Amino acid sequence: MNEPDWLQLDAQLCFRLYTASRVVTRCYQPLLEQLGLTYPQYLVMLVLWQDDELTVKGIGERLKLDSGTLTPLLKRMEQAGLLRRERRADNEREVRICLSEAGKALRDPAKAVPPALVEALGMPLDELATLRDLLDGLIAGAKS
Repeated sequence: MNEPDWLQLDAQLCFRLYTASRVVTRCYQPLLEQLGLTYPQYLVMLVLWQDDELTVKGIGERLKLDSGTLTPLLKRMEQAGLLRRERRADNEREVRICLSEAGKALRDPAKAVPPALVEALGMPLDELATLRDLLDGLIAGAKS
């Protein structure tokens, strides 16, 4: 059996992951447009719908984003009325993020997004769950 040429594009895991990420994000776009959210904003909302009143650092840890990337996003979301950014009285450097009433109200309409995404991707749910689990293993095992 011949060894694969690892410098061929088709042999690259990174290319498949990159392409798959773009495909999935593109499938999300029309679904999130109905909610008035971008994909990064949706990720922030998912974190806050699960655990409201987190610090910027806490959200960044969950999303694997640094504060330099996250802060402008959170400012735009605050301007859109989705959340509030509050400095903690006991530690002025720490900013707590809280959902606004509008942000909380968006949760119910957002429940339609995951099933619509599954349909848009055209893969059975069990295969998508397996893929998610495999990616979790890849992320956990990577030496970064």
